[in-house]
Amino acid sequence: MLERQQIEAALRRLAELLRAQQTEGEICLLGGTVMVLAFKARPATKDVDAIFHPAGVIRSAAAIVQEELALPSHWLNDGAKGFISANHQVTTGDLPQFEGLRVLAPTAEYMLAMKAMASRIAHLDTDPSDVEDIRFLLAQLNIKSPDEALAVVARFYPPDRIPARTAFLLEEILLGDRP
Repeated sequence: MLERQQIEAALRRLAELLRAQQTEGEICLLGGTVMVLAFKARPATKDVDAIFHPAGVIRSAAAIVQEELALPSHWLNDGAKGFISANHQVTTGDLPQFEGLRVLAPTAEYMLAMKAMASRIAHLDTDPSDVEDIRFLLAQLNIKSPDEALAVVARFYPPDRIPARTAFLLEEILLGDRP
């Protein structure tokens, strides 16, 4: 698991490597990293899901950071890019910023929509789950009803693409039938 300090140190080193190449980079954090850095909702995440530019340069620099800081392989990856919305809505918030690397994250509404679209429920302790992150974001946004939550999701994703499991999970969380 990567804790806040490790993630910030890795991003700082990534920025240093980009500056040494006279390259300006941009990274939009996704998933658990947003919950750790932007919302301070939990202490750690298994990896840094993100979209980034310039992709090739950042991937090469990330490999160096991995080796130097003894990070897990694929500590920085773009595996969550399938959840990016055409209505991509981001902010710098109070995220750390580095010379050479601009750091962004989804707004709370957009993050809720992405987490709801994934709707992962852990069946084992080692399984990933979105439930606690969704609970946190619903509370942050003061959302009280499944319809209100689904309306937020529909602002970012076409209603016909929203999986039934998303609606069911939001109902379970908001109406009390916990998964």
